[in-house]
Amino acid sequence: MKGMMLIVIEFVSDIDDNDWEKFHSFLIKIGRGSKIIIVSRIKRLARFASVKPIFLSALSHDELRYLFKIMAFGSVDPTEHPRLLQLADEFAKVLHSMQASLVETTVFADALRRSLDVQSWCGILDTGIRFLKRNLSLYGMQPRIALLEQGHPVDITDVTSHPHIIAPYTMNASIEKPQSVTATELLTDPSVRPKGDFILILWESRIPPHESFVYFVTSRAQDTHHGSTLPGRKRRGVPV
Repeated sequence: MKGMMLIVIEFVSDIDDNDWEKFHSFLIKIGRGSKIIIVSRIKRLARFASVKPIFLSALSHDELRYLFKIMAFGSVDPTEHPRLLQLADEFAKVLHSMQASLVETTVFADALRRSLDVQSWCGILDTGIRFLKRNLSLYGMQPRIALLEQGHPVDITDVTSHPHIIAPYTMNASIEKPQSVTATELLTDPSVRPKGDFILILWESRIPPHESFVYFVTSRAQDTHHGSTLPGRKRRGVPV
């Protein structure tokens, strides 16, 4: 392929400098004058930039609080549920302290929207708080940062009610696909957890090409995890 190209790459974890140099050199060979735009939440990747990077700030607490309420209540008037409205504020505080992504915020909101019940919301809030505290004590950093930037498996014992960790998932057509469950299903009912190792679908787009964020879940007792340093992303219908 010859000629100039514009390539947009989204990185969900840091990459090795040598790997970047190989890719960059290859690009120069096939299309001199081509441009690359890097999209990522990882500031360290700015070292590859040839121009001043543009940093987009995270949502403020008030912005996250507003967005979360819209997603959690849907078409329901929040003022009709004053106690749930208070709990939504608590959720927003926890999510903001977690530096939660929009995907993680959507997962919690979706779980809450399924049942406008105070006891259910309190249970999910407690799960989120315990999940955050456990991983902060293990790694001294937010779970998302530990997984995506540092490559640590994240402890989700508080979500599954069983000693489990999640790690990046890599597709492998030669291996039988484990059972899967969505994060929303686990949050609302941990008993749906498959026996043994399984695939956790954190989020899946409802529109084509149905991109998803998928992770591998295994027992902490095994003290091992599968996959590469990059979280697996797959499309529906692709064999794994």
